[in-house]
Amino acid sequence: MPDAVEAIKFRMEQLNLNQQALVPFIGNKSKVSEILNKKRPISLSMMRALHKGLGIPAEILLQEQGQAFPEEIPEIDWHLFPIHEMVKEGWIQTKKEIIGNEEEIMREYIVDAGGMERFSQFLFRQSSNPWKSLRTNRYALMAWCLRVLELSIKYPLENKYKQGSIDLSEISKLSYFDQGPLLAKEYLEKHGIQFFVVPHLKKTFLDGAAMILEEDSPIVALTLRYDRIDNFWFCLLHELAHITKHLSINAINIIIDELEQQRVITGGEDEKEADKIAQNALIPAKFWEKVNLEKKDLSKEVIRLSEKLKIHPAIIAGRIRFELNNYRILSQFIGTDKVGNFFMNTSLN
Repeated sequence: MPDAVEAIKFRMEQLNLNQQALVPFIGNKSKVSEILNKKRPISLSMMRALHKGLGIPAEILLQEQGQAFPEEIPEIDWHLFPIHEMVKEGWIQTKKEIIGNEEEIMREYIVDAGGMERFSQFLFRQSSNPWKSLRTNRYALMAWCLRVLELSIKYPLENKYKQGSIDLSEISKLSYFDQGPLLAKEYLEKHGIQFFVVPHLKKTFLDGAAMILEEDSPIVALTLRYDRIDNFWFCLLHELAHITKHLSINAINIIIDELEQQRVITGGEDEKEADKIAQNALIPAKFWEKVNLEKKDLSKEVIRLSEKLKIHPAIIAGRIRFELNNYRILSQFIGTDKVGNFFMNTSLN
């Protein structure tokens, strides 16, 4: 099989082309020179262009007998993925120059995340996407989902999930302990639910996601966009409500949550139900009904109910702040910047 660069030179000679004629296929004159002098690898996008423009067979450009180019995905513009940010976060390790190699880099990452079939569930096509955000960038969203999938493959569980096996009220009681978030992760994993903390990317406003991509293997992921104890427990139970009530391998199997925005635009019935389930699991209605929101000193109410229910006081304080739409009060209870530390620099995220 002839060398790819030699094949390009041969076609140039056949068609009487100079280096300038290759600029539309390769990008600029400097890159053309580097390619022809074998100082730069030929990217997949260049190969496609050279194949279409000069008729050089794919197997020669790829240097693999009988090989064809990967099937193109019309919905995807590869250069729109936030690859620089993904590299900075440590999600992607590559020695390739990013610009011009976006498709190769992302295709390699998709393989790490379980392959193209899995990825196809996250295309979030504008016409059919059941979850529509007014703010989140589609490509940053897909990148975040891929990271969750990659972690799910990297840290598989032996236990399988059985419908009805988890008790959300029981999970809420773990908040009472100093290591509550880690205990919750352990509880979920013992019941066959993978749990990850994956920071949100720029141009996203995600709080979390619930997924069932394979039978008996749910995934819950949180971003800790608001790193507060009250927010952690509410978001966790909200996603678990989706797992227990709304997701199915044969129907809706992915729900992405941007909770603040969903409340602004009045989310669907599933979101309202997940909110209600989470609220009642954290603070049963019969106890919440007795909370007097008109009291001057709500701190005592927070402490009283926290001790009675054996849950973290942040949960009580967070609910009061939400119901009163006043986020200036009770800030001493909510535990800002306390949860992320549990999941930093470990295999837990």
